[in-house]
Amino acid sequence: MSAAATLLDRHLHTADLPSAPSTAVATGSRVLGHRYLGKRWQGSVLRGWPLGLLLATATGQSATAAETPAPASWDVLLRNYFLHSDLRDKVGPGQQSYQQEWAQGVIGELRSGYTDGVLGVGFDVHGFLGLKLDGGRGHTGTGLLPVDGKGRSGNYASAGGALKVRMGTYQLRYGEMMVETPVFDTADKRLQPEYATGWMLEGTPRPDMQLQLGHFTGFKNQAGRSSHDDLEGAGVSTRGSAISLVGARFAVTRTFSAALYAAQLDDRWRQDYLNLRMSDARWTLEANAYRTRDQGSATAGAIDTLAYSLLGSHRIGAQTFTLAYQRVEGRTPFDFVGGDSIYLANSVKYADFNGAGERSWQARYDLDLAVFGHPGLSVMARYVSGRGIDSTHTSPDSAYARSLEAGGRHWERDLDLRYRVQQGAAKDLRVTLSHVSHRGNDAQGGRDLDRLYLIVEYPLRGFI
Repeated sequence: MSAAATLLDRHLHTADLPSAPSTAVATGSRVLGHRYLGKRWQGSVLRGWPLGLLLATATGQSATAAETPAPASWDVLLRNYFLHSDLRDKVGPGQQSYQQEWAQGVIGELRSGYTDGVLGVGFDVHGFLGLKLDGGRGHTGTGLLPVDGKGRSGNYASAGGALKVRMGTYQLRYGEMMVETPVFDTADKRLQPEYATGWMLEGTPRPDMQLQLGHFTGFKNQAGRSSHDDLEGAGVSTRGSAISLVGARFAVTRTFSAALYAAQLDDRWRQDYLNLRMSDARWTLEANAYRTRDQGSATAGAIDTLAYSLLGSHRIGAQTFTLAYQRVEGRTPFDFVGGDSIYLANSVKYADFNGAGERSWQARYDLDLAVFGHPGLSVMARYVSGRGIDSTHTSPDSAYARSLEAGGRHWERDLDLRYRVQQGAAKDLRVTLSHVSHRGNDAQGGRDLDRLYLIVEYPLRGFI
C-alpha cells in the first residue's frame, strides 16, 4: 500500500470498514481465522516456499496473464500532525498531567517498473523525515516523535527499500515494507508508518482469490530510525523472534466474501483468523474471529484465547447506523504485534477492548454531508463499552500477570470530523479533527484521558 494513498482511517486506528484492497479480490473488510493448516503448522516451513511457489504457480499463467508494463511512479505525502492528551488519572508529584506534540512529516516513495521478460525485476524505496514543531520536555510521549533518555523529543529520519520480482500474477518482495494482513499489519496512525523487514509473496491465482505468504525478522517502530526495533504487544514483543504468515481472501459471490489466515510468532503463539462478510449498497454483516495458542518454548506463558466480533450496519440515505458486539474468551488478553494487527470490530482509536474475558458493545453513527451539498465532508460518533475483564485466572509467571484483578470495565467515546478537498489546486487535501474520551476502573489497563487529534495531509504523486 502506498503511504501517500493511505486513508486517514488507517493511521487513526479507527474500526471503520476499510475500502476493498487493490487486488481482484474485493473483501473490503477486516476479519479471519481458523485452524486449517493442521496442529503442527510451523512458521519455519514457510521459509522454503517463496521461489518454489512462485515458479510452480506462475509459470502456467505467465503466458496468458496481462503483461501491461507499470511505469515507475513516485508519491510524497505531507502530513502535519497535532496530538494533545489530557491525562485524567490520579497524577502524583512530578508526573505528566498532559502530553502534547506537533510535528511535520514527509513520507516519500519511489516504485520502479519491471524489467522485460517472463521474470520481471524491480525495486521500491521509501524515505521519511519528521520535524518537531512543538513538544517541550515533560510533555512528550504521544508517539509522534522519538524521545531520548532525558525525556526530550527531536527530529528524525529513516529510509528503506525492497527488491521485487514478478511472474504472471504473483509478486515476491524482499526487504523493508509495509504489511497489511489480519494477522500482521504494520500501523500508519502517527507521523511515520511502521515497517517490517523480510519477504512477502502475493498473488491472484484466480480473479476471485488473493494469496499472501510472508516471513519477517526486523521491524521499525512508528517513532523509530532503525530497522532493528521491536514491536510491542500487551505482554510480548518481537524481540528475538520472527513472525510468519499465510492466508487467502475469497470473493465468493458479489455480496459475500471470506478470508482465512494463520500466523506464528516464534516461541510465543500460533494464531488463526477467519472473516465472513456479507454486504450490499445499504447493509453490511461481518464476523471476525481469532484463535491464539502458545507455541514452541512459550516464553509468554500459557495462551489459549478465542476472540471474536459481530458487526451489523445499515445505510439510510446519508446516514449509516452500526452496532457491534465483541468477546474475548480465555485467561489472557487477545494479544498482537504490529499496531493494526487486530481486525475486531471494537478495536477503535484508543482502546482495543481485548482484555481477558472482556465483553464489549458498540453503537456508531456516520453522516455523509455530500448529500446536503458539502461533498468531501463527513462526521462520525461512536461509543464503546466493555466490562467483565478478569485476569485473576492468569498464571503468575505469565507475561500478562501485571494486574491480577477482576471486574474490569471501561468505555470510549469518539467524535470525528473529516473533510477532503474535491477539486482545484488543493484537490485531495485531507483534514481530520478527532476527539477521544476514555474512562475505566483500576482493573483494566487503559488510562483515563481526553485526546485531541488534528491532522492535515496533502498527497503528491506522479510518474517517471
